[in-house]
Amino acid sequence: MKALLFRARVFPVLLSAVLLSACASPLVTQVTHFNQWPADAAGSTFSFIKPPASPWGTTGELEQATYERHAQLELEKQGLRLAAAGQRARMLAELSTVSQAQQRSYMEPVYHDPLFFHPPRRNAAGQYFPGFWGPSPFGPTYVGDRVVPYTVQYSQLTLRLLDTQSGPPGQPRSVFEARAVYEGDAALAAVAPYLVRAALDGFPGQNGQVKNVRFDRETGALIKK
Repeated sequence: MKALLFRARVFPVLLSAVLLSACASPLVTQVTHFNQWPADAAGSTFSFIKPPASPWGTTGELEQATYERHAQLELEKQGLRLAAAGQRARMLAELSTVSQAQQRSYMEPVYHDPLFFHPPRRNAAGQYFPGFWGPSPFGPTYVGDRVVPYTVQYSQLTLRLLDTQSGPPGQPRSVFEARAVYEGDAALAAVAPYLVRAALDGFPGQNGQVKNVRFDRETGALIKK
């Protein structure tokens, strides 16, 4: 009986610790960079172009504008300038997103913990203790694994910069491509600012680089290694 009471008291404490740990964990994004950044592109102007049609669905006009605003602010931090209305920009910025719920699974060990009959006994002083049903003194028995399904929110943001001066006339050449991915429980709208910041972290970055970029969930600050 004492063992049962101990488990009943300890389980909520352990559960609370797990939940607190999850809340304190950083927001992690995975970023892939490719670039052939021109040496003379510092301070270039940019403007946004409509992204190609996506098989994952169409992003609403206001939603797209919001994400592009996030990207604009980060690009300006990198020294680029948004082209004025009617001005021809050197760089064309193409921002596209993917948001979908994906089914995943993991293997969970299964333990059998039946009640065990503890027979009556007497101690050395002759005191009698009746028998009782309780947890086995040998602990739970492992009986195999089971598949546990769960749903994860997959969010992806891709940012491309095309240089109108690098390719043939009328054929802008891609000089920067970054893809930032987040998998967790937050919706795309909530993590989009982090995905943009992650995509432009260390701009223009190393060609072919894949890295994890982490943010503090409470402050939103970038966690440096």
